[in-house]
Amino acid sequence: MKIKYSRHAKRRAKLYRISLANIESLLKSSKLIQGKQEIVKPMEGYNLPIKVVVDKENDIITVITVYPLKKRSKR
Repeated sequence: MKIKYSRHAKRRAKLYRISLANIESLLKSSKLIQGKQEIVKPMEGYNLPIKVVVDKENDIITVITVYPLKKRSKR
């Protein structure tokens, strides 16, 4: 399994102080299928759950974006 990061994902991770090692551990603990998908999981050390959008093709996982998922207000 090879993990590639888009430039956008690297910048978001740096902005929100999410380490690439944490992202990799989150991806390894998730069961991924072919195509685009979103992973939302709480991570230790962060107040909000982390959302990771990935695209899997064959054995290559491309991380498109990563950010803390903020709560939405009810309307």
